[in-house]
Amino acid sequence: MSTPHELWIGGPLRSLARRRRCASYRLSSYDRSGGNADYIVIRPGQTATLGTITGAGCITHLWMTAAGQEPGLLRCLVLRLWWDDEDYPSVEVPLGDFFGVGHARTVTFAALPLQMSPQDGRAFNCWFPMPFATGARIAVSSDCAEHDAVLYYHIDYERYADLPDDALRFHAQWRCERPTRSTLPLRADNFDTWYGGGVNTDGAENYVILEAEGRGHYVGCSLNIVNGHPDAPYGWYGEGDDMIFVDGEPWPPRLHGTGMEDYAGSAWSPTQPFAAPYHGLPLAGGPNYSGCATLYRFHIEDPVVFERSIRVTIEHGHANHRADDLSSTAYWYQREPHLPFPPLPPVELRLPSA
Repeated sequence: MSTPHELWIGGPLRSLARRRRCASYRLSSYDRSGGNADYIVIRPGQTATLGTITGAGCITHLWMTAAGQEPGLLRCLVLRLWWDDEDYPSVEVPLGDFFGVGHARTVTFAALPLQMSPQDGRAFNCWFPMPFATGARIAVSSDCAEHDAVLYYHIDYERYADLPDDALRFHAQWRCERPTRSTLPLRADNFDTWYGGGVNTDGAENYVILEAEGRGHYVGCSLNIVNGHPDAPYGWYGEGDDMIFVDGEPWPPRLHGTGMEDYAGSAWSPTQPFAAPYHGLPLAGGPNYSGCATLYRFHIEDPVVFERSIRVTIEHGHANHRADDLSSTAYWYQREPHLPFPPLPPVELRLPSA
């Protein structure tokens, strides 16, 4: 068996010296007249095809920024990507959520695969590799009610002679539940039980981040919370455990966590915004955890492998007692075909509630 040359063993920068057998390209919104109007305008109800690529290749970087007067603009614009002439998109996510922060808001943060960059997080970057064998199509649709949207973009990609048979396809899916169904409504006399009592021994009422069939690996998510109980004696939203069910296994799953903030790599009910390569809390909420929060966890070093199916879930409060507005973007790779995604909710149900 051949072994790698010692030169290539090390961190990601070490491989830069290795010869690449490909050609580099970019699709962008540059002004074709040679002027400085380096953007496209997407009118309400319009879909703009940002690019169609033929042949084998891999998208290596996406950069975008958007502007407009529409309230909740980043939830009104929807990013979709298709691979290899498939019927259903493999990526279907509101634009802002795809790049790591929901609530139609931006905040400067830097993770490894996703970043929102200055000014004020309004420049969006993605470095998830997105391979394809025969072609790719990238589009952004506007569900704005009244106003035009302005979009700037770069789509950097490589062309190959062919694609390895074991190359999986990138997927991203948005879900929401507004509000989650409480299994024990909060009353004036039951806070202790509501906060930490009761049991959950099946995960049936958990919030679902991802449900997929096929063979692949889950590589992470961002999760957005709008606190539905800001006036509770202690408004912390994160007592819910993550539960990841692989290949149809019963409860308890092989991957069972200890709390929402624990899944995101933090601890002790954090109130400080934080961003690291694989986990973070770009939005931490207000007093008593009121308002909007966003956390992320990327399984880059520890992808969750599935052979037949995966169901990624998390409790909303201990034993699913809380009724919060939750939304999420899941990121994963799998062999095609993938299950058709649940219909994207209409724009009025996507717009931020806080």
